[in-house]
Amino acid sequence: MENRLRVVLVGCGGMSGTWLRVATQMDSIELVGLVDIREEAARNKAKEYGLHDAIISTDLKAVLNETFPDIVFDCTVPEAHALVTLEALQHGCHVLGEKPMADSMENARRVVAAAEEAGKLYAVIQNRRYDGRIRRLRNFLASEAIGPVTTVNCDFYIGAHFGGFRDQMEHVLLLDMAIHTFDAARFITGADPVSVYCKEWNPSGSWYDHDASAVAVFEMTGGIVYTYRGSWCAEGLNTSWESEWRIIGEKGSVKWNGGDGFEAQLVAETGGFHSKWEDVEIPPYEESGKTGGHSGLIHEFVHCVQTDGIPETICTDNIKSLAMVFGAIESGQSGKCVEIQW
Repeated sequence: MENRLRVVLVGCGGMSGTWLRVATQMDSIELVGLVDIREEAARNKAKEYGLHDAIISTDLKAVLNETFPDIVFDCTVPEAHALVTLEALQHGCHVLGEKPMADSMENARRVVAAAEEAGKLYAVIQNRRYDGRIRRLRNFLASEAIGPVTTVNCDFYIGAHFGGFRDQMEHVLLLDMAIHTFDAARFITGADPVSVYCKEWNPSGSWYDHDASAVAVFEMTGGIVYTYRGSWCAEGLNTSWESEWRIIGEKGSVKWNGGDGFEAQLVAETGGFHSKWEDVEIPPYEESGKTGGHSGLIHEFVHCVQTDGIPETICTDNIKSLAMVFGAIESGQSGKCVEIQW
């Protein structure tokens, strides 16, 4: 196929397989380089996915100078995201990267400014958005069937025995996982964060070195209050990885278990001590596209590069979800309510 977009993938750890399974099946792109700090890891991925002609290296700059790619896929660890993105943008590449976009708000602002100055796309993988179930929920809320949303509550409780770096990681729940849930809250409400009060702690019996539990209360635009309760050391009765949600509107409420379980009730009659409610079905999500997790996001990003479109998870929007994470961390450390800025 002519005019295929040339792609270099950086970071050949376990997550890269998710990307490569998608990318190697796309006729619109050609993987021309694999980069990792461990050359053996890059060579193993090239062999596993039949990328016999791809340049293998530990030096991203050298590969960019040799291959002249259109796009860089960033699958590195969070601490490397800003450096990889800045290098790619300086070489005239569009960038699609793993979450979170950066390891600090300062670095996030740097890469957003660099992308805008370069006139290139930089988007972040928020694969939970590309799940038909959460899009089903969002569409129902957007219809205002339950009226304007006033309150959003979610619970995330998983007893996750990872081993490895997460066991020693500071703010492990907020930094490594809550970005998904916070972004989901923004996605389903269409609201942005205003302020946050957060309490972080490490319960007795925890197998983590640092705080692995948190409760946060966010004020969002439109007067919405969003609460998050979570723990990565909660044994028994675990929630789904997508959390359990209750959304309250002026005319009713919705519950979503993070899987296929939806419940909704609307006010049918008022006047008594309790209103009378009626159960309602939430219509299925039947739109084309915008599903498939990583696959949907990668396909959308490539299409946007081809058509001068704007990805849903463009950095100028995604930085707002990241600001919720660092706002919560700052509040947890200071014990004060924190205004959220990006």
